[in-house]
Amino acid sequence: MIQIAKAHAYGNDFLFVPMEQAEGVRRPELSRRLCDRHLGVGGDGVIYYTIAPDGTARMSLINADGSPSELSGNGLRCLAALVLHLRETAKLPPLREVRVDTDAGWKVLTLIGWQGSRYTFRAAMGQPERVAKETLDVDGQTVTVTTLAVGNPQCVQLVAALPDRERFNRLGPALSTHRHFPQGTNVEFAVVEAPNRVRILIWERGVGPTQASGTGACAAAIAAMAHAGAERDVEVIAPGGSQRVEWRDDGIYLTGWAEVVFNGRWVAELS
Repeated sequence: MIQIAKAHAYGNDFLFVPMEQAEGVRRPELSRRLCDRHLGVGGDGVIYYTIAPDGTARMSLINADGSPSELSGNGLRCLAALVLHLRETAKLPPLREVRVDTDAGWKVLTLIGWQGSRYTFRAAMGQPERVAKETLDVDGQTVTVTTLAVGNPQCVQLVAALPDRERFNRLGPALSTHRHFPQGTNVEFAVVEAPNRVRILIWERGVGPTQASGTGACAAAIAAMAHAGAERDVEVIAPGGSQRVEWRDDGIYLTGWAEVVFNGRWVAELS
């Protein structure tokens, strides 16, 4: 049996397994099994984690298809929520700040408020990297996109209107696996509805459509700010809800909530 917790941010859901309990197990296979919506627990990815006595955490993310990911903004926030939830359960002193060591470097999350098992954080996500406007041939057409890295690779198409389901399901995976991105990329379709408001649809690398994405919200905001005249403080609205993204001199700040919904044990055979 292994301990499993589950948390989500705006419907973008993650499973949490202590690293020591996954020793000797192939994480890609375990992650695919746990994330299965019908035969497992169900999730967009599995975060293997450790938590130090002072609340400092370490995370490693495997997507639902078994592929690794450097970072998830929502997964990061879900882990911070789990840290605070477990400390409260253990009657340890509360924290106002959670520091997490990720494969994309250290991230610091400041607690804004909480209600029950739902916690709101403002996370320092660092500076965007390699922001560029590019044209790609995909699906028999030429599209203009903004490519960048927000701890993980991102591709944003700024559009006048969000694509319908057929176009989204065609272009999302085509861009995500385009030869221009040897390691694959996350994809966002973004509409700038107002200088301070951006609406998006998300196709996540290794997952597919998701209700929300923290790094995707950051990427869409940066693309809108850099190439569509958006303000440096915007609301980014995904199907699951809205998050705030600020691009300041010292980097990107992402504000939103995460909720712990389950803490239990996996009892099926792992082989």
